[in-house]
Amino acid sequence: MTTTIESPPAASSSGREGKTTSREQLDTALAILQNNKQSWAQLSLVDLVALIDSLMDEFKLVAKDWVDAALAAKGISPRAATAGEEWLGGPYSLLRNLRLFRQTLDTLRRKGDPELPGPVRTRASGIVSARVFPTDLYDQLFFMGTTAEIWMEPEVSQDRLKETMCAYYRKPPESGRICLVLGAGNVASIGPMDVIYKMFVERKVALLKMHPVNEYLGPFFERAFQPLISRGFLQIVYGGADVGSYLCNHTSIGEIHITGSDKTHDVIVFGGEVEKRKADRDPFLNKPITSELGNVSPVVIVPGDWSKSDIAFQAANIASSLANNGGFNCNASRVLVMQKGWKHREALLDGIRAVFKTLPQRDAYYPGAFDRHKAFLAEHPDAELIGERTDKKLPWTLIPGLDPAHKDDICFNTEAFCSVFGETCLEAADPAEFIVKATEFANETLWGTLNMTMLIHPSTLADKGVEAAFEKALEDLRYGTISVNHWAAVCYAMGSTTWGAHPGHDIYDIQSGLDVVHNGYMFDKPMKSVVRGPFRPWPKPAWFATHKTSHYLGKKLTNFEASPSPLKLPGIFLEAFLG
Repeated sequence: MTTTIESPPAASSSGREGKTTSREQLDTALAILQNNKQSWAQLSLVDLVALIDSLMDEFKLVAKDWVDAALAAKGISPRAATAGEEWLGGPYSLLRNLRLFRQTLDTLRRKGDPELPGPVRTRASGIVSARVFPTDLYDQLFFMGTTAEIWMEPEVSQDRLKETMCAYYRKPPESGRICLVLGAGNVASIGPMDVIYKMFVERKVALLKMHPVNEYLGPFFERAFQPLISRGFLQIVYGGADVGSYLCNHTSIGEIHITGSDKTHDVIVFGGEVEKRKADRDPFLNKPITSELGNVSPVVIVPGDWSKSDIAFQAANIASSLANNGGFNCNASRVLVMQKGWKHREALLDGIRAVFKTLPQRDAYYPGAFDRHKAFLAEHPDAELIGERTDKKLPWTLIPGLDPAHKDDICFNTEAFCSVFGETCLEAADPAEFIVKATEFANETLWGTLNMTMLIHPSTLADKGVEAAFEKALEDLRYGTISVNHWAAVCYAMGSTTWGAHPGHDIYDIQSGLDVVHNGYMFDKPMKSVVRGPFRPWPKPAWFATHKTSHYLGKKLTNFEASPSPLKLPGIFLEAFLG
């Protein structure tokens, strides 16, 4: 029996026929990795650090061409501020992650233990948390007032935390292994960053299968990854479902990592009899598989006294979290959760509508977008459309007033993965009660555990009862990333934080997936990342859809991550202030 992977046809977004690596070439690529997997597992820290240096040099060289290709494929002018998305979600995120891995491995080489940039503490509940952001003075300057912690699984104690870091270096694998990385088609950095994690954190050689949607990036990755490819540690291949199926079932593949949908995961693991094999606890694929599979991402808006400027700022914040990449993000905000009767609810919704009216509609480049949009409108024909539907574009789509008791609503149990988001209201007497109810709603009604955002005004948080409810919510929310006042996607780009589902899933109820990536300090038992930011950061964050110079700022931040220098700060600050 052969497993079939759900995947779009092997064609690029430009419409030309896609690349396909032949069976003979696939076998050759696997043979190369087989011959070198043991050497990779035994490379010294000195060699690994030198390889990262080479990779950073190469990725810096291809960064502009990479971004230009992605912009062309998505119909975005390089002169538009929107182009900043491809810099920030592309080479910037990757170079930062590489730099942090280099720092961790070099410290491990010199001192025998990794060093953390912030304090480690044990919360009253017994959970150990480690401050991992800001990592240095530059982070403090670029993200003023923002911090991030990784909270560990309950069995981790503070005095033994270091023992749960860098496991593959404390006890190197006895034999090498090939990991098949099934690349994502939406965000350019996902595939190569997954490769980097599997190789430099878990010490496995990798076979990256490019997703047909963004296979146009393959040549840039082939150039930048030459330090690994030339030594037989990495191979890059192309194709659709048939190639993916062949590789998943190949005896040389020791494990698989996928970024995609839960349905694709289930077909890989259970074959053509998903429900029967799940019920029988009888997977077709008996290989380890890790995954990041999306989410219905909530934005919990804690009621409080907001000014008109607060409302305008948060309207832009919320709109940006859907508008980014046209809504084709696993971390796009999908459901706004507000208090019923909150005096600013309508003003905030009006503010969000106003922001979307100023934003250009985006090409619906990802396969299935029109069908998914149609399905949401079929269940909610009263949805508000901002803009027109054309043969290439979808309107921004708001579905307000969802009934929180209707747990089967498509907005609650299906990731739209297009330009759709909804809004619901919960009955609560005060902010503290609202936080409790919103936590329960997010955990028990919304599908997935990848990431969520909470917005709370400092004057509201100053109340001791609210603060207690808030801290309890951070404990109770079952999400791999919880971000306070910043869109949760910032955690993806930080590099020092983890990115992945909350622990607790298995292949029979996979939801948002298994395990994490990024994780610059290489924790073995992370539970969640918690980001806390100011309610109204200044200057305006680079990822805001209303930022006027994001395309210039994204490029300069990318160049900075490739080789940090105080000499680059004036140019970065200028673009930040002009935004």
